[in-house]
Amino acid sequence: MKRILFVCTGNTCRSPMAEALFRRLAREAGLKVEVRSAGVSAMDGMSASRHAVEVLKKKGIDHDHRSRSIQPELLEWADLILTMTTGHKQMLTAFYPQTIGKAYTLKEYVLSDADTEALIRELDGIRAELATMEALGQKKSDDDAMRSLREREERLWTRLQERLGDLDVADPFGGSVEVYERCAEELEELLKRLIDRLRGETAKRG
Repeated sequence: MKRILFVCTGNTCRSPMAEALFRRLAREAGLKVEVRSAGVSAMDGMSASRHAVEVLKKKGIDHDHRSRSIQPELLEWADLILTMTTGHKQMLTAFYPQTIGKAYTLKEYVLSDADTEALIRELDGIRAELATMEALGQKKSDDDAMRSLREREERLWTRLQERLGDLDVADPFGGSVEVYERCAEELEELLKRLIDRLRGETAKRG
């Protein structure tokens, strides 16, 4: 049974909607998955935002949600971590290098082919190396090794954007219910692609 973790900022808008929507889609598709969500800057125990709850109810989903923050054991639990933005993913891979190879933005994961995934892994590795160097105090702009890595990072990031476009799901926080509805519709389309990908992986395993 695949264990999937959706991640956003406060775990009150995007990731709870993704969790609830995907749980229903997976059930309808007959896929056996466990689904959770969390936030990189979440306060534990908060309910989902009012508009998120309203949008889910319009889709026939009652989701009794309580926010949770990122914890190492939660990252260990997950087989696949899908973030709402590149910033969320970069934060995870910088502070938790063990997530490299299983953390993607949602758009990266559902829109990528094998070549793009190889590019993503290379980019993630460079960013983790840069984060380590900075943590050790290597922040000088004239450091040849760091400058070379940053140039490679920029080239790879440009190539990735050229292939996939904008990799972020916009935050509806503070917006109208219509903004939340548009976010939910975007999430649902991406999650349908995720279902297709997981079905394909299941079929390959036989």
